Amino acid sequence: MVAPSCFFKILYDFVSYLWAMIVVTGAAGFIGSALIGILLERGYGQIVAVDDFSDILKHKNLEHKRLYAKIERKIFFEWLESNIDEIQVILHIGARTNTAEKSQEVLDELNIEFSKRTWDWCIKGNIPFLYASSAATYGSGAQGFNDEDSIDQLEPLNLYGQSKHTFDMWVQKQSTTPPFWAGFKFFNVFGPNEYHKDRMASVIMHAFNQISATGKMKLFQSHRSEYLNGEQKRDFIYIKDLIDVLLFFMESRKNSGLYNLGTGKARTFKDLALSVFKALEISPKIEYIPIPEDIREAYQYFTEASMVKLKKAGYKGEFTPLEEGTKDYVNSYLKEKAYI
Repeated sequence: MVAPSCFFKILYDFVSYLWAMIVVTGAAGFIGSALIGILLERGYGQIVAVDDFSDILKHKNLEHKRLYAKIERKIFFEWLESNIDEIQVILHIGARTNTAEKSQEVLDELNIEFSKRTWDWCIKGNIPFLYASSAATYGSGAQGFNDEDSIDQLEPLNLYGQSKHTFDMWVQKQSTTPPFWAGFKFFNVFGPNEYHKDRMASVIMHAFNQISATGKMKLFQSHRSEYLNGEQKRDFIYIKDLIDVLLFFMESRKNSGLYNLGTGKARTFKDLALSVFKALEISPKIEYIPIPEDIREAYQYFTEASMVKLKKAGYKGEFTPLEEGTKDYVNSYLKEKAYI
């Protein structure tokens, strides 16, 4: 039997943990807002949302979410100066995520310099730091997708991937670090709260909209002879699974490092489209269209995360199969335009 004094200490520590101040950057975006929703569902009470809140298309992502504070990105570091001692962890999800972004200046500012400054503040405040990298850092995949290998030789195919890789490389070279840190190479994430993303939304959301409107789905043709149309493969991960991994590391704070965050199983875009037709109970009808020229040369034909390192770090969770994730996303969220 636990002694009363010990019980109350455990209870106090548990309540204090749930009411620890958690900062989420990119809070109004797809992954950031979903992360906040699940943090709140699990009882975490002091969530500080950091973003540029001027995009009205993102407002519903945070609607009805009980936040401790909303901090504009441009004053974030000023705010940190007077609140650094209260923060228990920073989840740095914010970035310019448009893979077709052509402005090096924008990517340098948001994906590299902002991240470096946040890292430095975490060192100053002795704050754990978790951040979003990307599978785009792997480029064509010629070097494989193994997060236990050196990242020095990776060659991203676009400026976005290069910006993420540049920060990963910078982190690897730091001799002074936060008390715990982890970077996550997100693979192809899908799920609720991406309604604002337009062209950059997941293929599942595009499929749902197209099939609902026309009864058919358009997929990209293959422009490489070794791949048939629709047979290009990606590692699709449901956002709920991705957030489970982030919270595992946030709570355990062990094994700092850079991790893949996919499922470990590549699936074809045709599989994905068929899963949406099945969820909607509509007979499949697929058309193939050319890949837009502005992304054709940087288009990845295959991605599949090695998950060995994640498992070695102690993560034991299972990943939702594509068909089950699609069914939940379509029927629980897309049909009602619901949010996490």
